[in-house]
Amino acid sequence: MTKSRTDLLIVGAGMTGLAMGLALADEGFSVEFVEPQQPDLDSFEQQISEFENEIPSARVSALTLASEQLLRKLNVWHRIAQARAEPYTRMHVWDGETRGEISFDALDLHEPWLGHIVENRLIVAALLQRAITHPDIQFSFGVSVSSFELSDSCQKVRMSDSTERECALVVGADGANSVTRRLAGMGTHEWDYGHHALVATLRLDSSHQHCCWQRFTEDGPLALLPLKSDASDLVSLVWSTSPEHAQSLNELDDSSLCDAITRGSGLRAGKVIEIHNRAIVPLRQRHAQEYVAPGVALVGDAAHTIHPLAGQGVNLGFQDGAALVEILCAARDRSEVLGSLRVLRRYQRRRMLTNLRMSAVMQGFRTLFTPQPAIVEMVRSLGMRAVDQCSPVKQHLMLDAMGLRGDLPELLKRPLKI
Repeated sequence: MTKSRTDLLIVGAGMTGLAMGLALADEGFSVEFVEPQQPDLDSFEQQISEFENEIPSARVSALTLASEQLLRKLNVWHRIAQARAEPYTRMHVWDGETRGEISFDALDLHEPWLGHIVENRLIVAALLQRAITHPDIQFSFGVSVSSFELSDSCQKVRMSDSTERECALVVGADGANSVTRRLAGMGTHEWDYGHHALVATLRLDSSHQHCCWQRFTEDGPLALLPLKSDASDLVSLVWSTSPEHAQSLNELDDSSLCDAITRGSGLRAGKVIEIHNRAIVPLRQRHAQEYVAPGVALVGDAAHTIHPLAGQGVNLGFQDGAALVEILCAARDRSEVLGSLRVLRRYQRRRMLTNLRMSAVMQGFRTLFTPQPAIVEMVRSLGMRAVDQCSPVKQHLMLDAMGLRGDLPELLKRPLKI
């Protein structure tokens, strides 16, 4: 039986796992990725060039300035920005049932932008491009984890191809349906939002103006996110609505669906004239009861998933990974056992409350903007308009949303301006 030894075994080579693995390898740890999918590794430059010549994918992320900083420190941001990252400078949010609305502008914070909209596949390709050439990273593609023997000091992992690995720590970065979480016996609290998301790539009859548009409709929030294109006329749609409504929308022909989205967005961003790459994504909230066990830690969607309402999913995952990197580096410097609960619980204490707070805020927003009695809707409208007129409150909200406040790991902090 083939055995190999590494410092960290990361299960899942998605955005969160790859970013964390690169950061660890840059700190001198040996890292192995286990990924059931077999990507095309022949030519990332060609793949990224092909992305640029295609209609953008409907699966995108709204990267905060903090996430951008992480990708800069990992030396991949320049490739992402060069390919197809669209900065957004404004955000306009309004209540479709009342007159409440709020606008955010990067100029109010003397920033060039609020964030970037980037295709998930591009982020993965850029991270993978650097990771496969890193001397301290190896990959096992096309295999999965079958079982664990866990302890504080040494984890024994059996693979689907009958090989074994020994490592100091197993990191589960394998998504919402995490095999790592299940094999480690780590339970979850979860509930169905009662929403599915209709996602697609749209072409408008005018420029998106580098603005994120979000309307709260009686069926759920509808967001149009700006995408990179020569005419600045492409946007990504995320319409969270009831499963029945999502299915009925998806059954429409392209022309009828374009008209429905135009009506749903209140023509604020212009008329929708083309639709591509439509899909329906079920929305379910999960939160692991524990992020850690002896020899195991969960990051990103393996630990928590939230409603896409604020586009914070991948940003929270990057924060998880960066925090765990920071804690593992400090533990190594103190000659502590990396897989011990004493070390790993520092990560859990640092991240769990923040992630739970974000989950609660998203659930509160979703509840607030469901159909309510007239008096509640009136108060909701007045509250939105009051916030829009209060610059200090708006700036506070923007700083939080951009990842410029709070207990950020060093990897996500911008260098101090002198």
